[in-house]
Amino acid sequence: MTESPPPLNILCIGAGAIGTYLGGSLMLAGNQVVFLEKASTAAQIQQMRLQLSDGEQILSKPECAASVPKAMSKGPYDLAIFALKSFDTLSALEPFSSYQDVLPPFLSLQNGVENEARIASIIGEDRVIPATVTSAIGKRGSGDITLEKFRGVGISALHPLSKRLESVFNQANLNAQLFSNPAAMKWSKMLTNLVANATSAVLGIPPGEVYAQSAAFQVEAAQLRETLHVMGALTLPVVDLPGTPVRLLAAVIRALPLTISRPLLKQAVIGGRGDKMPSFYIDLYSGRKLSEVDYLNGAVVRAGKEVGIPTPANAFLTTTLLRMVRGELPKETYQNKIDKFLQDCENFSE
Repeated sequence: MTESPPPLNILCIGAGAIGTYLGGSLMLAGNQVVFLEKASTAAQIQQMRLQLSDGEQILSKPECAASVPKAMSKGPYDLAIFALKSFDTLSALEPFSSYQDVLPPFLSLQNGVENEARIASIIGEDRVIPATVTSAIGKRGSGDITLEKFRGVGISALHPLSKRLESVFNQANLNAQLFSNPAAMKWSKMLTNLVANATSAVLGIPPGEVYAQSAAFQVEAAQLRETLHVMGALTLPVVDLPGTPVRLLAAVIRALPLTISRPLLKQAVIGGRGDKMPSFYIDLYSGRKLSEVDYLNGAVVRAGKEVGIPTPANAFLTTTLLRMVRGELPKETYQNKIDKFLQDCENFSE
């Protein structure tokens, strides 16, 4: 009989969809979790509601802290879960620089491939554990989430704490898997994050419609192929992630002509997302003037420049969406103008 792993004392930085799902699941499994959130959000979380595969779970009065000093006073911690948007990384980390002697390892769950280096620049490389979440989580309100599609969590196998995290996370029914090549894990996850994300946001149409329109799909396929070319130049293999056959996606994009790959991928996208609008679209229309596109498509562009791989489609999507987010370009620029979208992408110069 396998013994249960000893519980962890965890600081969960961010109580959004991912933070609530992971932190709440780990609490239900007997771990101690403190959630760090801004004061206005922390005050709203009097309980957490998690709609999971086995039904709804209620956590009464979860421990929340509204500042880094208050959170650190409740330590020491075995682990910090970092579950914020990429554009919040540096500002969220700066207050931790005063606690270097007592900081635990940080599990970096953010999308993109550059956050680990940013975190390491402040707390040290030996304290960073790359990770990713492939399960789809919907947020119904502060501290209120629903598990929309159960897949799992990928964790770097290269940290001394990795094996214990795998055991603890699986005890919490999170389907954790270890990856010996964390960079390949993060790039493979980013490839899936790019699917019908920026194209959907710029065009203002659902993901399935991107794959239904030939002109839109040409740009969509181009950005994915560029990403795969950059990964090849970086000698990073595409790897399957928990519940996510990324290698099949890559094979379809690489090998099949667009006339064949488009209907195949359309069914996969609709089956995976339905009519749900992607994160870039939600951020664009939220009015917050920030977008993670620069940390996903933009990261492909920066890496492409380093290895000499042109990435015009990713550059066009990054530049265009950032201009829309900043109010420099009307959101309606390409709505019902898919041919103009394709033409402008083909004429775009990095």
